[in-house]
Amino acid sequence: MQTRLRVGIVGAGFAARFHTAGWRRVHGVEVEIAGVYGRNPERAREFAARHHMAVFSSWRELLDRVDVVDICTPGATHEALAVEALRAGRDVVLEKPYTGYYGPQDAASAGAFSGLTFDREAALAAVRASCRRLREAIAASGRRLGYAENWIYAPAVQKEREILEKSGGQVLRQLGEESHSGSHAPSYGRWRESGGGALAGKGCHPLSAALYFKMIEGRGRNGRPIWPARVSAHLHRLTQLPGYLDCGWLRTDYADTEDYGQMHVIFEDGTVADILASDVVLGGVSNWIEVFCGNHRTRCNLNPTDALETFVPGADTLRDVYIVEKLQPRQGWMRPAPDEDWQHGYPQEMQDFAQAFAVEREPESSWRLGEKVSLTLAAAYLSASREGQTVAIE
Repeated sequence: MQTRLRVGIVGAGFAARFHTAGWRRVHGVEVEIAGVYGRNPERAREFAARHHMAVFSSWRELLDRVDVVDICTPGATHEALAVEALRAGRDVVLEKPYTGYYGPQDAASAGAFSGLTFDREAALAAVRASCRRLREAIAASGRRLGYAENWIYAPAVQKEREILEKSGGQVLRQLGEESHSGSHAPSYGRWRESGGGALAGKGCHPLSAALYFKMIEGRGRNGRPIWPARVSAHLHRLTQLPGYLDCGWLRTDYADTEDYGQMHVIFEDGTVADILASDVVLGGVSNWIEVFCGNHRTRCNLNPTDALETFVPGADTLRDVYIVEKLQPRQGWMRPAPDEDWQHGYPQEMQDFAQAFAVEREPESSWRLGEKVSLTLAAAYLSASREGQTVAIE
């Protein structure tokens, strides 16, 4: 057992922040955050100063000085960085998306690429090839890869996992959603950088939970996961409609991605899941999944919850207090998150990754789940381009 892990953070953005906070809450395994590396040196230095860590001058320096590479960079870079880290003998944490399609990366073709018109059948083939390369790199290295899907580790989701396991429930139907008023990331809304719109960026979370529950059920019932087999989907660009009335509360600068998506997933055993995702929802983040079984029904609420309620008569009262993500204005009855990172599963996922890497076991959220999520999303985008025709998932 390895009792001390040196972790290198790659990227200095939003995901790097909560990954860093999560690593620092790990117990039972000594974790040292060795430093951060980013393509923008100034941003990396600012991140390092804010979080009290060293800065690596190069990607190679990071690889040489860590045991775990935590990749928090844009999705288009994920496969290359993960494969190189695995070949160097490092365990890997890979932030979502696991992989995806981002169009041609050469400068000559990039300018002509549009997320509205590309060949989605070719894109699905490209995602399948990317998954295969990652799978082969993991097998050849003998190392582990943790797919950083925080929903898997959220307390509400883990409680339903326990209920499923102990009750022997059969999941017949699932309904899940992640929506809010629009991502704060500058790259969001441009397919070449984000790899999709609401369906990929938000729908991946409830989709991951839905696949996880069927995975848990299958292992308990038959000794193997029940994976998704087919998917159909529809996409819309609601804030781009000619008649859209912009009141200023929703983000609208989506160059070539959708701001609303829905997919209908059919599993190998014929059961189903319906996933919604959008950037047109006010009132904060809406994160939930409902599980309908033959012997119970559970609704997992990640956001909002009512663990804490407070009334605020004036909008300035909570000016310096964090409430929950994407909620404005701060007036009236409020439901502040007592510990939003814990509620969303961020420290729990790093705890699992640290323990898995220390004893060389598979993490609860591994490459297998990441691969199925990526393949399902790519097939869903193909389906949407065919006006909802059902598409088989590899």
